[in-house]
Amino acid sequence: MLPSRDIHCAEDARQMARRRLPWMVFDYIDGAAGEGHGEALNRAALRDLRLKPRVLCNVTHRDLSMPVFDHPAKVPFGITPMGMCNLSTPGADLMLARIAARDRVPLGVSTVASTALEKMLEAAEGHAWFQLYFSGDGSGTMQLVERARAAGYETLVVTLDVPEVGRRPRELRHGFKMPFRIGPRQFVDFALHPRWSLTSLVKGRPQMANFTDGGFDRAASRAAADWSYLQRLRAAWPGKLVIKGVLDVDDALRLRKEGVDAIQVSSHGGRQLDGAPPPILMLAKMRAALGPDYPLFYDSGLRSGEDIVKAYAMGANFAFLGRPLLYAMAGRGERGLNQLWQVMSEEISLTLAQLGKTDMTGLRDCVAR
Repeated sequence: MLPSRDIHCAEDARQMARRRLPWMVFDYIDGAAGEGHGEALNRAALRDLRLKPRVLCNVTHRDLSMPVFDHPAKVPFGITPMGMCNLSTPGADLMLARIAARDRVPLGVSTVASTALEKMLEAAEGHAWFQLYFSGDGSGTMQLVERARAAGYETLVVTLDVPEVGRRPRELRHGFKMPFRIGPRQFVDFALHPRWSLTSLVKGRPQMANFTDGGFDRAASRAAADWSYLQRLRAAWPGKLVIKGVLDVDDALRLRKEGVDAIQVSSHGGRQLDGAPPPILMLAKMRAALGPDYPLFYDSGLRSGEDIVKAYAMGANFAFLGRPLLYAMAGRGERGLNQLWQVMSEEISLTLAQLGKTDMTGLRDCVAR
């Protein structure tokens, strides 16, 4: 029997992506640090969280909208920053921007996006946050900050969990580099995946669009970033400042003290430190330490609407999806993205009904502890 062309869950999208993408590209998107144990442990922690269904609650009308920085998003999840999205399929960046505009959700625009940050903000109709990597001595970083401000961005997301790029063996085995270096192994890989290869050839190979001079080294050390850098950044950025990649309670407490507006709890999807603790469990610890009011966002390991509800139940104020969206676009383009987006939304709504809830508030008591 031929596999279905419809996407009914994130794993459907992943299997479609696995069939279509070159091995090198799929393993770059799908891979994790080390043996992948940290990523698997977080997924297991999410699966093991039990939710408490309730009965005899009138849940006829359910509302999935959720404010994020006082902005009314239509669904309770946004799009986490992801570099080189156009590797999944040509035009992927703009597909994400269009869906962010439609549902008024935050779109994380990566420093290493395949589309210029100005064009992404315009396509998202303002619903975009710029994600920043520290690099070198920080001077180029501050130039990007000024560029984002001039473009009209109001929220800056600074990713700090990459002092050095983690070792991801699945990438290394295929010789993944940006820009691509085509050797015999890569030539065979691309030849065996002609649909992706020909489409990418016609549309032009993906590039780091914010660096026309090739001035960004993906593998460069970012080890020089320290608290003084954060203080300079806070002084230079007038809008909302989000720090992404936090897994330590003490770090979270100091970040709040330094004037950070929100923290995004994340293990970089398990791509940095194989031995990191499950971020879904650290989210609950940070919520307990920071109290009920400080904004905490969450990404890493979310694969279903139930997972998103669990993130809220563990203390998140907003959730962000990443790789599943790339799988969906790799498998079926914009149609696949819209299918998976609808699946996630329906799963959230159905989960709320089971829990006796009509919106995304008051979910902390839904976890069977």
